[in-house]
Amino acid sequence: MTAVDAIGGHGRTVQHRTSGLAPGLPKPRGPVTALLFRRLSTPPDGRALHLDVTGADLGDGDFQLALFACYELHYRGFAGVDERWEWEPSLLAARAVLERHFEKLLARAVPRPRVAGPHDVRRALVALTADDSGPSVSRFLARRADREQFREFVVHRSIYHLKEADPHTWAIPRLAGGPKAALVEIQADEYGGGRAERMHSELFRATMRGLGLDDSYGAYLDRVPGITLAISNAMSLFGLHRRLRGALAGHLAALEMTSSLPNRRYAQGLRRLGGDAAAARFYDEHVQADAVHEQVAAHDLCAALAADEPHLAGDIVFGAACALELERSWAAYVMARWERGDSSLSRP
Repeated sequence: MTAVDAIGGHGRTVQHRTSGLAPGLPKPRGPVTALLFRRLSTPPDGRALHLDVTGADLGDGDFQLALFACYELHYRGFAGVDERWEWEPSLLAARAVLERHFEKLLARAVPRPRVAGPHDVRRALVALTADDSGPSVSRFLARRADREQFREFVVHRSIYHLKEADPHTWAIPRLAGGPKAALVEIQADEYGGGRAERMHSELFRATMRGLGLDDSYGAYLDRVPGITLAISNAMSLFGLHRRLRGALAGHLAALEMTSSLPNRRYAQGLRRLGGDAAAARFYDEHVQADAVHEQVAAHDLCAALAADEPHLAGDIVFGAACALELERSWAAYVMARWERGDSSLSRP
């Protein structure tokens, strides 16, 4: 299947690859990714790998892409990269340096919310998610965006939505009892109840095709800014570390609790721009599903997890706050460029 992809270049024809195929390594964005990708292009040999990210901020593309690439080895990997790199000790040591820096940046950007105790988790989550200050991408897309801006939005979201649910699924074996069952309930819906064509990642691919975009996994990794990668990296950070399981639960709750209304606006905007029912189905599905998931995530997952493991209460709310702060930073980045009449994506 082919499509015209104006985002990738004027009238450029792109090929849609099978969704299960891994992409190749992206282009380096600086000295950190240049060194990392050179090493990943050869078999692991045990040599130490020193990645210096001193001074990198949350939106630093070189830093965020390096961390994203390290994490991607735990998902689909990269074509041409030896799969033994996933658990290569030298790479894990280098990734740990990136992760420590990322955690410091998150702690600096997100003051740890005060939580009175396990009983206060649900109230704290409701208070956090009720704050809709900052620029609203969903309102802009519903009322003012042109088709190219909507396509840019979809490109940004493709970094996560083409693997939707996977980062949060890491928590399933790390939970027990009611919280585990609640998470499985949410994730089962995300994976289409066992039907491949209803998986949310597949519905999103239909949205991309409807907009003439390349729907293959990782197709736009070279185009998105560092702050977009940071959103996905936070999920992977929380998901791949058992010590951060509380933050992962809170992160998921924040997404579910702030999803239904924006998705209604996305569907409205897409239809305003001529999108058909197949293209809008992804957003329509989230309007309905997330209205239910909101209650399950806040009460049955997070409040119950805090009751079972009281020491995780603060982490749960912190994870939610991180999700919301990164989303605000991303929205500010995108809206600032659109208001200037610029693209929010990097040049191809």
